[in-house]
Amino acid sequence: MAEPQKSAIRQGVDDALQVSRDMWNVIRDRGPSQVQFWFIALLVGIAASFAAIGFRFGIESLQAWLYRTDDIANLRTDAARLDWWWILLIPMAGGLLVGLILDRFTDDARVRSVADVIEGAALYDGRVERHKGLASTLASFVTLSTGGSTGREGPVVHLASVVSTYVCRLIRADGVTGRDLLGCAVAAAVSASFNAPIAGALFALEVILRHFAVHAFAPIVIASVAGTVINRLVYGDVTEFLIPNQNVLAFYVELPAFLILGLLCGLIAVVLMRSIFWADNFGSNLQARIGMPRYLRPMVAGTLLGALAIFYPHIIGVGYETTSDALTGRLVMHEAVVFVFIKIVAVAITMAGRMGGGVFSPSLMVGALTGLAFGIVATGIFPDVSGEGTLYALAGMGAVTAAVLGAPISTTLIVFELTGDWQTGIAVMVSVSLSSALASKLVHRSFFLTQLERRDVHLAAGPQAYLLGTFKVASVMRGVDHPKAADAETCATLILEGTYVFEDKTLDQAMPILEATGSNFIPVVAPAIGDGPPELRGALFQVDALRAFNRALAATAAEEHS
Repeated sequence: MAEPQKSAIRQGVDDALQVSRDMWNVIRDRGPSQVQFWFIALLVGIAASFAAIGFRFGIESLQAWLYRTDDIANLRTDAARLDWWWILLIPMAGGLLVGLILDRFTDDARVRSVADVIEGAALYDGRVERHKGLASTLASFVTLSTGGSTGREGPVVHLASVVSTYVCRLIRADGVTGRDLLGCAVAAAVSASFNAPIAGALFALEVILRHFAVHAFAPIVIASVAGTVINRLVYGDVTEFLIPNQNVLAFYVELPAFLILGLLCGLIAVVLMRSIFWADNFGSNLQARIGMPRYLRPMVAGTLLGALAIFYPHIIGVGYETTSDALTGRLVMHEAVVFVFIKIVAVAITMAGRMGGGVFSPSLMVGALTGLAFGIVATGIFPDVSGEGTLYALAGMGAVTAAVLGAPISTTLIVFELTGDWQTGIAVMVSVSLSSALASKLVHRSFFLTQLERRDVHLAAGPQAYLLGTFKVASVMRGVDHPKAADAETCATLILEGTYVFEDKTLDQAMPILEATGSNFIPVVAPAIGDGPPELRGALFQVDALRAFNRALAATAAEEHS
């Protein structure tokens, strides 16, 4: 009986393996079904979560070693005891290493971050640059470990998107599936990094995918929950910030103060964003003027950061110790004001130096300090009708961060999840709404979308503004052998007049030419060989371009409302 039983077991194993192979072939060739996709989303979420946890653990371990601290939560305090030359040397050496990494592995010496993930979701079927993304992750890891004054959420989000890109290539995912998997990876990474499952899911929908489609909600939530579970298994069920006192809001009477705080935080957020962009322009112009090698730019920024950290170690790293001090009221008025200014300068130097990192953690710190300073004034003027000054720090933290990220919903929730204080929701929501409304009028809706606008990627205005840029002229034109091709003589005349478009251009570049001519079509050409005229390849008809555009708009609307 043993032999037949053994054969039956072997046959069962062989059958199971065959079923697995058949399922894999179906997923790879036809795309995953709903249940299969949820399973893939879970696996992607787990992989992105471990990547985020590993990134965080690595930074904290290296920071603890470099700055001689036993508790990373006391980084600022312990760093202040070090010799000044060591504080100067650490970010200088880190900046040089970052410059060498980016110079070797990227073509533009630029760190990839959240803006590139948003661009990948909108324009590249949920894919991002893999090799340059990994190099950017390494550069940001060095930056954050050696005193760069930025946050870890930007690198973590892009690292998660690299993970999803590899999976998309493996299963040959289409655009909708690729974007959904990207959202799953981002949600899991944010949740794993900050122990914030609700905010992680909404951040992926609100900031990355920029829609709340029902079909994407379930898998993204699954991945986000997976990230939170992994975070709690590693770090325990604790919040990032501990607020010992219960905040109490004197309703109705105190709400106008939070309206004013929201407007102030909106302005501070704009100052933070524009300082980064101004510093980046200044750095680029200076680099071009003096002919400085691009690998030295991060080192110069690191040197400036080190010099600043000698006097203000508060700027080192993500700054959670100073943020916690603001939320618990352990800072006085002048300290809060000075640290706001110093932190903005430090973030601008780090980002302008192309050192890498994100803006989420700096926004938390700047917002908490702004709110605390405002709260000290407000409670001092109206002590009988005001709540705790730390409540203003909490509201300010959410208000500045929401304005910078352009994400009022997920930011409001992540503030609650980071602090565990759910009783002051109205105050935070009022401040967040006012700051987001004001800041969105003064920049292109958010820091990330403004970054893209500066690179001539127009996503802030919506699909109608960027979809034409996703089509190559060659994919829409009618070739010379098309049954309804354009008249060859008319095309030759237009070419002689200089009215044509190259086949490697996109429709957003071709449409202005087409509209300016008033013609139904324009010739599509290849570059001339030698001194001859451009080679005719076909013609772009206005009706074909508009048809492609309408189909893309319909597909986008269908995805966002499905």
